[in-house]
Amino acid sequence: MLQVHQIFFSYHSDLILKAIDFKLNRGNHLAIIGESGCGKSTLLKLIYGLYDLDEGQIFWNDVEVLGPKFNLIPGMDFMKYLAQDFDLMPFITVAENVGKYLSNVDFEKKQERINELLDVVEMSDFAHTKAKFLSGGQMQRVAIARVLALEPEVLLLDEPFSHIDNSRKNSLRRRLFSYLKQNQITTIMATHDSTDVLSFADEVLVLNKGEIAAFDTPKNLFTALKNPYIASLFGDVNQIETPNGIELCYPHQLKVVPQSDLNVCVTKNYFRGNCYLIESVIGNKTLFFEHFSDLPIGSNVFLIKL
Repeated sequence: MLQVHQIFFSYHSDLILKAIDFKLNRGNHLAIIGESGCGKSTLLKLIYGLYDLDEGQIFWNDVEVLGPKFNLIPGMDFMKYLAQDFDLMPFITVAENVGKYLSNVDFEKKQERINELLDVVEMSDFAHTKAKFLSGGQMQRVAIARVLALEPEVLLLDEPFSHIDNSRKNSLRRRLFSYLKQNQITTIMATHDSTDVLSFADEVLVLNKGEIAAFDTPKNLFTALKNPYIASLFGDVNQIETPNGIELCYPHQLKVVPQSDLNVCVTKNYFRGNCYLIESVIGNKTLFFEHFSDLPIGSNVFLIKL
């Protein structure tokens, strides 16, 4: 189990993280979300031991995670951290990069391990290609395979799919997170992508200005719709005035009807493939809703909340 006890961290005189406290069971996947600059990447680095804490403690089981003041080489051996820069060696092959830190005592076993990991990240066809010839997305996939090579107990990922094409991303996510679950690798991922969170995380930690705004399951956070900041991290969110006060809803929760108390004017249409996202206004507020077809600009329609 990973235990983070009331940690504080400041950079120079700026307090970056405040009273961060949570637990994560072995084999679970945690997504850390929040707007840029909220402290996601910093929290990953603290968990790995790259920085020293101002206050608090971090434990993996009974082992305390300590920073550079205590370790000549920062970072804990049982963890692996994949940053947004991949640090591959450009003049050796993809297979050599993945196997760089694996033992050569049993070369056949080493080769099997390399092949297994290249299959997980869908890079088997590039095993003998030098890293310098890869695209950014391909480099990111190789970097993921390399951090998995030494079988970490805890894997820390910072925007792990940011460079990967949409055509490849969904397949890669399914294969990677399935592998991590099968091998009971505890995973913490900082991400801006709501698909990473909703489909593949067991729990979600929401950061806002360096503090925990929420810690819950993806389903609970998505459906609660009590906090505009949290809801906005999953996509467009509307704030609708009702007799009972302000209610939040996502675009897919609004439906066009012949008559209602909610009368909006259409201003833009955005084609999404399976539907249109319609931008509209009511008074001085913008409202988004989904519809099966585009709607005439300037037309008035009535909506109800599902």
